[in-house]
Amino acid sequence: MPIAGVYLLSGLFGYVIGSIPFGLILTKIAGYGDIRKIGSGNIGATNVLRTGNKMLAFLTVLLDAFKAGVAAIIAKYAVGVENSMCVTAMLIAGAFGVLGHNFPIWLKFKGGKGVASTFGFILVTCYPIALIAFAIWLIMAFTFKYSSLSALTAAVCVPLISYFLAPTMEYTFVYTLIVLLVIVRHHANIKRLLRGEESKISLKKQHKE
Repeated sequence: MPIAGVYLLSGLFGYVIGSIPFGLILTKIAGYGDIRKIGSGNIGATNVLRTGNKMLAFLTVLLDAFKAGVAAIIAKYAVGVENSMCVTAMLIAGAFGVLGHNFPIWLKFKGGKGVASTFGFILVTCYPIALIAFAIWLIMAFTFKYSSLSALTAAVCVPLISYFLAPTMEYTFVYTLIVLLVIVRHHANIKRLLRGEESKISLKKQHKE
């Protein structure tokens, strides 16, 4: 198969896997209704946590991270680890997995913000970078109690960490693009943080007025 075809299929596969809205599916199965009508209206784990169900939020994080990571690893081995195209195919599949989570075709392209999916993607493709970013997230979350601030801080550190730890600059380039997407998807959170109106991490149930 031509190189372009391999990369196209990798991206398409990653997008389809990434676009599965696990947060929406799990909350409906659990009897919470449409997660888009709760809290911020987002389908990601942070908003699922606003149902008060910590296990449901944990499963959402796990599955959202799992889908982008799985897309990347399947693409890698489908192409063949000895094939020179495998790394690029893996990075494309994982990146499009994150893109699918952010803009799922099934939900009229209104998805999550890609934090968990980005973490899973990086964890599978270069785990030291993911672990350092996660440590940064934890420190920020416990210190300031803002999920969005924690995610943004960890995200902006990824390109710098990647520059020193990633196997090649190709990884750094793709990670940087994904980080830019994470920042753009948090534009409303950034405005609220600057105004001092951002909600802090809470385990209490919240419902949209």
